[in-house]
Amino acid sequence: MVFSSITFLVYFLPLFLLAYHLTPNKFKNACILIFSVIFYAWGGPKFIFIILGTTFLDFYLVNAMHNAKTKSAKRQLLIISLAMNLGLLFYFKYCNFFIDNVNALFGADIQWTKVLLPIGISFYTFESITYVVDVYRGIHKPLKNFWHYQTYIIFFPKLIAGPIVRYHDIADQITNREKNYTTDIKLSGFFIFCFGLAKKVIIANSLGMQADAVFKLAPEQIDTAAAWVGAVAYTFQIYFDFSGYSDMAIGLGKIMGFKLPENFKNPYLSFSITEFWRRWHMTLGTWMKNYLYIPLGGNKVTSAKLYRNLVVVFLLSGLWHGASWNFVLWGAFHGLFLVLERLFLNNVYQKIGKAVSTLITFIIVITGWVLFRNEDLSMASHVIKQMYSFNFFDGKFALNNDFWFSCTLACVFSFFAFLPKTQAIQDTVYGEKFTSGTKNALLLTSIALFYISLTYISALDFNPFIYFRF
Repeated sequence: MVFSSITFLVYFLPLFLLAYHLTPNKFKNACILIFSVIFYAWGGPKFIFIILGTTFLDFYLVNAMHNAKTKSAKRQLLIISLAMNLGLLFYFKYCNFFIDNVNALFGADIQWTKVLLPIGISFYTFESITYVVDVYRGIHKPLKNFWHYQTYIIFFPKLIAGPIVRYHDIADQITNREKNYTTDIKLSGFFIFCFGLAKKVIIANSLGMQADAVFKLAPEQIDTAAAWVGAVAYTFQIYFDFSGYSDMAIGLGKIMGFKLPENFKNPYLSFSITEFWRRWHMTLGTWMKNYLYIPLGGNKVTSAKLYRNLVVVFLLSGLWHGASWNFVLWGAFHGLFLVLERLFLNNVYQKIGKAVSTLITFIIVITGWVLFRNEDLSMASHVIKQMYSFNFFDGKFALNNDFWFSCTLACVFSFFAFLPKTQAIQDTVYGEKFTSGTKNALLLTSIALFYISLTYISALDFNPFIYFRF
């Protein structure tokens, strides 16, 4: 079940909100937990027992670790918890990839049953790791109530595709969130949810159909125009698909009294790849920084080791996105530009100005998304080659009717906050304090966006979610 489905919007969500608001405060977490189990089991009934089992073991392992008398005993329990979580992630997500590559490299014929990937395993595994590591580091004490920990991990708004919420950022809200349970915050949450839904359904889905139409063509049918249309369509599709889903998660959290961390901050306004990763999938970037980059030494090392750390982190970031070489190369591609920026590109960007450097960065990002989109590396390389060969011919691809409309909307909302004044407008709309007139406008806008989105979902037989399989 995904947020942009009729099942969720028409049946699950209204039933949950009714039950949640009628439930007394002391039982609201139980309400969340019950509906979260139903939500997850709807799409993966066999895998619900895996997530319930690992959270059960983690809870008691972490409490034992916290109460251990010696540092050695704490470290041993930390290693056991990490081995369990990362072992399950490797088994389900990377085992097939690893065996396929061993067979190809050594000419072996290792037989292995194809393993299905549990929904959202990358996201909840990383959250489990934040819990055990933060407790080990003494950043926060462990939750005393097992059901509270279950709620943290299985909380359905963030369960499938994040944001990746660090344990200490939400621990206090699980036990007490009455200060966040106000009318203005709920209204803000409803608007953010509806706006995210519209981004996903009206913009991402329409552009996704166009991207699919181009990338399904035979290579000889793709000229420079087709290559750029497909690349740009996918660039906006993945942003509005993923950021829209994150907005829906954040909005739902606000309606329930939770403040989840921001996950996207106008990433296509970035004037460097370094800034892009401060704005794109921010919770993953924060996770990688705190649990991988800093333990490797961060930037408090020699230049050579700094560049090594950047490349390692982004190779693993690429692999996190999927068990395929195109994701690894995509991570290496971004890691390369991060190193080049520290070597000389940042100086170049400062000299040519923000507008030109933003355009250059956007083109680099678009090129990278072609790698991300195509597991067939020969197809990816052909499309990238065509993008920069300026080879125009009568290609056999057609623009769908909604392409220019959706692409225009995508451009407007991607670059709206480029100026300080428009950034201030955006901040006000996403704020939590409104005048009575603003409240009425936001409510009417939210209802209109919700209704229009439902009509799009009903009319189009195309409603994928890219990060659903991660």
